[in-house]
Amino acid sequence: MMPTIHVMGSPHAYELTAPTNSPEVLVFIHGWLLSRHYWQPIVDQLAIEYTCLSYDLRGFGDSQPCQSKSGYSLQAYAQDLGDLLEQLGIENAWLVGHSLGGSVALWGADLLSDRVKGVICVNAGGGIYLKEQFERFRNAGRQIVKLRPRWLPRVPFLERLFRRASVVQTLDRAWAQQRLIDFVAADSKAALGALLDSTTEAEVHCLPQVVARLKQPVYFIAGAQDPIMELKYVQHLASFHRLFGCCGDNVFEILECGHMAMIEQTDEVAERIRAILKKGEEYGV
Repeated sequence: MMPTIHVMGSPHAYELTAPTNSPEVLVFIHGWLLSRHYWQPIVDQLAIEYTCLSYDLRGFGDSQPCQSKSGYSLQAYAQDLGDLLEQLGIENAWLVGHSLGGSVALWGADLLSDRVKGVICVNAGGGIYLKEQFERFRNAGRQIVKLRPRWLPRVPFLERLFRRASVVQTLDRAWAQQRLIDFVAADSKAALGALLDSTTEAEVHCLPQVVARLKQPVYFIAGAQDPIMELKYVQHLASFHRLFGCCGDNVFEILECGHMAMIEQTDEVAERIRAILKKGEEYGV
């Protein structure tokens, strides 16, 4: 049975690998309408060297039923993370966040500077508010959340859509089915709240300020052909951190990769994470 911890009134499903000789724990945070499962291929490669924690955000995956008075902002999810780390006794964490999870990780580093030693964002960026584009995106998101009947995963051949959506490398059928399951299972209030609260003009403009004030190292892994978080938006957000330098020293581009880098290009993402952590060790992070 999957272990759970109650955080802010909601059960949080998580998986924690065995302790290793490294004092660092890698904490993996998934994106919108996804779950912890997409990190498993990365965890399988890194768990020999690092203890790995993956969990479902409140209202997603198995972290349900979702009951919380704290809302669905990036800050609220970062506070959930802080409570989770406290209960698990994790005091030396590197956060690895995908898409929306990357933004949660950045806020987590800001709020939990005593526990978070660094951040790695995967397919995550932003900081530029384009009014018309964001309004279309938010309206589309509302419709997506609304039109998710429970029987949808039983529709023949529908997984074909999820095998190709937002990726360059066509996904295995099992991953497409997992995306479909998570898409349908997400709590409606959490799905809509996380989308709307993270895409307001104020929130979008606040994220670069968060990055700029972080003292911890922050790195970005981007898909060269990511249709959701284009490389230019990743570089824009990364540029607010001191490690960016003059030409994006904290940004790593992965070729032949879309928005699901951890399952499209698992080996390269794992190697990038490993190299970043080794670099942190050299500087005593």
